[in-house]
Amino acid sequence: MAGKWARERRCVPRITALFVERYGSWAREWNWSVGEGDNDGGVVGSWCCGAHSVTTPDATAAKAVAALTEWRDWLEELAERLRELAPAPDASPEQRSWHLERAAVRLVTRVVDRTQAESGWYGTCRLVLGWYLTSCGMGDAEATAVVDSAIGGRFTSWVAPPSTLVDSVGEDLAVALTGRLPYRDHREYSHLEERHDGG
Repeated sequence: MAGKWARERRCVPRITALFVERYGSWAREWNWSVGEGDNDGGVVGSWCCGAHSVTTPDATAAKAVAALTEWRDWLEELAERLRELAPAPDASPEQRSWHLERAAVRLVTRVVDRTQAESGWYGTCRLVLGWYLTSCGMGDAEATAVVDSAIGGRFTSWVAPPSTLVDSVGEDLAVALTGRLPYRDHREYSHLEERHDGG
């Protein structure tokens, strides 16, 4: 294994530099794999780690390209989700609370599905919730603080959270930001419920 890890240390930074130079900074986490690497709890399944994925030049290149494509697909899917889940700019506090709670629940659930709740999956969860809040206009530092407070150490590695816990995190996030409890089951939002419950 020592030789395999040495290959990774030589190969992966070179691939990363190539991808970032050619495609931009979004490509930096191309190998953020499920339960592996420096950032546990990633979403990429096409790349395991250098010790397993770095083999022959052609095979390694194919795996790296597949991983980059998978990472890009995840980012594009996530960007679409963030847009769909954003409250309208003129939303009332009650409407905003509803959107924030539902967004948190949908996003946490999606991260659990993608990461398989493996080691450190909640790091991806924190990142995605932070991206959601910043996409809604919040600053990075405030978004990080709000997300950390809402999660509050309640997620753990190798354990998929029960829906009651996910709902609680979503509610805590919504209340922290709006001061209002989210309301549920309003018919005017049924299209959003159906869309996000479906996948």
